[in-house]
Amino acid sequence: MAKGFLGFVLHAHLPFVRHPEYERFLEEDWLFEAISETYLPLLRMFNRLLEDKIKFKLTFSISPTLSEMLTDDLLMKRYMAYVENRIELGEKELDRTKNEPEVNRTVQIYLDLFRKNLEDFNGLYRQNILWGFRSLEKEGVLEIITTASTHAFLPLFEEYPQALEAQIQNAVISHGRNFGTKPSGFWLPECGYFPGLEKYLKANNIKYFFVAEHGILLSDRKPENGVYAPLQLPNKTFAFGRDYSLTEAVWSADTGYPGDPVYRDFYRDIGYDLPLDYIRPYIHEPDVRVNTGYKYYAVTGDTDDKKFYNSEAARIRIEEHAEDFIRKHLDQIEKLEGLMDKIPFLITPYDAELFGHWWFEGVEWMELVIRKVHDRSDDLQMITPLDYLSRVPESQVGVPSFSSWGNKGYSEVWIDGKNDWIYRHIHKAIDRMTELVFRYPDESGLKLRVLNQAAREVLLCMASDWPFIMKTGTTVPYAVKRIREHIHNFNYIYDNLRRNTVDTGWLTKVERKNNVFPDLDYTIFGASR
Repeated sequence: MAKGFLGFVLHAHLPFVRHPEYERFLEEDWLFEAISETYLPLLRMFNRLLEDKIKFKLTFSISPTLSEMLTDDLLMKRYMAYVENRIELGEKELDRTKNEPEVNRTVQIYLDLFRKNLEDFNGLYRQNILWGFRSLEKEGVLEIITTASTHAFLPLFEEYPQALEAQIQNAVISHGRNFGTKPSGFWLPECGYFPGLEKYLKANNIKYFFVAEHGILLSDRKPENGVYAPLQLPNKTFAFGRDYSLTEAVWSADTGYPGDPVYRDFYRDIGYDLPLDYIRPYIHEPDVRVNTGYKYYAVTGDTDDKKFYNSEAARIRIEEHAEDFIRKHLDQIEKLEGLMDKIPFLITPYDAELFGHWWFEGVEWMELVIRKVHDRSDDLQMITPLDYLSRVPESQVGVPSFSSWGNKGYSEVWIDGKNDWIYRHIHKAIDRMTELVFRYPDESGLKLRVLNQAAREVLLCMASDWPFIMKTGTTVPYAVKRIREHIHNFNYIYDNLRRNTVDTGWLTKVERKNNVFPDLDYTIFGASR
């Protein structure tokens, strides 16, 4: 048996962004970039490993909002148009850079990527890449889990049990519709945990979840095995803690692998560099410069004077960093030998979009790590939390402390002076939604439609993405607009119901735009535990 276990956990999430009222919408590119640069490349990588009979298994969380967008006909048609647009740009760039061999080679890399993406998306997955992930789960190499319906930061809703239940129960229902299975695990958005949250997870048959490292280390009793074995909570759910030092080898903005000078620089893009007349067909109206995916420079360092990207030099560094990652794990296992009464489980969770999108070489790096672990299976094996619980059934009993993996470890990112104004409106909407459930406990027809839409608007305004954006200062006007839009929509429905009227034209328009969770039952907001 291996001396230690490695637990890769990838969390794939994007907020629900869908604007049928516009021909193109800038923030929809978040989804298209992630499909092109992360999700499809990851699927190809996993399938290569399967074909080569490489043994591996990892945990993959896919958020309900992301699943909804990946199965939306309008968004998937727009994705095809997006890829075709990028292929056209790449063909033009091949011609423009034909006398610049360094750049021309990089153009070809991107063009090949977009062409392969279009081929796989249409031919292999028939415009539904969730089938690709489902297939990998059936092969036994992925364990797909879920997260809160709209990725709400759950500790800020501790006093609203009906909202917690709605976020979790609807996520489990959505997962069943999209993957045909019941999720055993749950990714707490931003690893946000408070004592007592586990009772809502247990009520929805969730067996385990993940918390930040200090959630385990500062639990109600000293953890005998640190973060290298789960805590069993009194209600028989299990909390797994991340290994901070090993995760930071990749994740750290200052010292992580992606910041190496030879890797591709994310921020330098021809959408900003090239003349407007040339790049106009590939950016957004009216002349809004955006990332096109064609980036020709390496990280280089803290300077505007960038060197051209060299994929061969990057490939050599990927090999070095994969080996370094394995060595760090083996060193940690060696340090733990004799200090634990069980085999250590080293959990390294990441946002999936880090790989390929933010860190262009990240997918290739992960593939190398998996292959190297396979070759050293006597020392290290990749497993999932369910695998660990079946192999090591006895766990210390304890309750983690309030925690998150956000900056400074608690709630500062999602509630501070830049975004705290939103919560009085969201909390009021939750109270009113609960009131509507009790006033209209069993509706049908038009009133059922309007009540279900009210529930959608409350779930959507709870998303953690909007306060995060307000805190970090990126696309703040859009985040503010989204919060205000969902609160306005809910209040409009509430006021109409009080007058016993329904604006059917308005309702149809909003249903068409915010069409998330088609099987949502508004009475979910009447439940509390």
